[in-house]
Amino acid sequence: MQNNTAPMASNGFDALNLINPLCRAVNDEEYTSPTPIQMQAVPYLLEGRDLLGCAQTGTGKTAAFALPILQRLKENHQPAVKKRVRSLILTPTRELAVQISESFAIYGRYLNLKQTVIFGGVRPEKQIKALRHGVDILIATPGRLLDLYNQKCLKLDKVEVFVLDEADRMLDMGFLPDVKKIRSYITHHTQTMLFSATMPVEIRHLTKSFLKDPVKIEVSPPSSTVDKIDQRVLFVDRENKSALLLSMLEDSSIERVLVFARTKHGANRIVRNLNKSKIKADAIHGNKSQSARLDALNKFKTGKVRVLVATDIASRGIDVDDITHVINYELPNEPESYVHRIGRTARAGAAGIALSLCDLGELGYLRKIERVINKSVIMEEDHLYHSNSVASKRGRSMHSKTKSPQRKRFYGSRTSAGKNKRAVSKRKNASHGRPRRGSSRRSRI
Repeated sequence: MQNNTAPMASNGFDALNLINPLCRAVNDEEYTSPTPIQMQAVPYLLEGRDLLGCAQTGTGKTAAFALPILQRLKENHQPAVKKRVRSLILTPTRELAVQISESFAIYGRYLNLKQTVIFGGVRPEKQIKALRHGVDILIATPGRLLDLYNQKCLKLDKVEVFVLDEADRMLDMGFLPDVKKIRSYITHHTQTMLFSATMPVEIRHLTKSFLKDPVKIEVSPPSSTVDKIDQRVLFVDRENKSALLLSMLEDSSIERVLVFARTKHGANRIVRNLNKSKIKADAIHGNKSQSARLDALNKFKTGKVRVLVATDIASRGIDVDDITHVINYELPNEPESYVHRIGRTARAGAAGIALSLCDLGELGYLRKIERVINKSVIMEEDHLYHSNSVASKRGRSMHSKTKSPQRKRFYGSRTSAGKNKRAVSKRKNASHGRPRRGSSRRSRI
């Protein structure tokens, strides 16, 4: 496997030798310069090379493979063949499949190529009809793809380009047998790409059987987190987590927040508690129908709800601009999931804040996360529900805190002293105990 860096040319997408219709589409979106993963990957993909790409979430991986695929399909234009697919993009979740489909539609708006997206959770009739006369681009989740393949609704023997996106999550979700089966249906002459934000050992082993002499592009260390994300951990006793979350959301600077729960029932419970407190929230997880998930995501995008509560599986594909905060209500038991979670903020060069509520039972998860991201997450103790007992068990080697005057406020803003007093009294009742001394002053992060 080669570890190369593509030659850097002048700034702008014209440096990538893209055809005019693609340049027009990119200009329509007011993109001025390619991201590092795009600048490095696109030239090799235009040459037809197999590729293993690793880049942080939100750095433009979709465009890095979409633009070369669109150019290849247009330059080698062929009439649609019944039930045939020319390019296949495999992704782990419905939301991510929809997001990728939207990106292909945007970049390919001037190319007159046929595309469709298929996933489970909805009736298959429309998907079958869309595949009947063949498509240039198919974005799919593994389960529904195999279902329709076994029903002879599509054929994969003419696939020219195969993309496995979010490859690490495919493994986590148990899709590996399905992915291998799908790959066996595709000709070995296909150009193949694997993209992922993290690169565990299992993925590297997978490349040996999937890729031919691939170019390896890594624009940042595996499992690294975006530098512009301000990461904090808040130690709290488990019974006070709900009250802490409510107190944090009193801060109006938390404009659009994604909250992560570990389970579907936990996500629903958080939404109920927030709505009772007049905080507009909705949930997205695997127990919800596809229409309900898309509706919740659309409300979040348009600002009709301020808080979206998600589980890890459903979170892939949440590509929403201006998410100011990610809050880990519960820490993930897989450290790589932490990287994906907080990558929902600070996208496309923006700054963001990631806050993790950590109770005693989650200290082990925190230590694993810190080992994977190779840094200590700064402790924020200036909040009403700080638990000294949890913090003391964190471990001296990882214990750190700062009181920098440049820290951004993440909650606790008040419009008057009277409102502050009422809020503190309300929280004291909620926590069944006295607030920590000095906790009424404004907290900053």
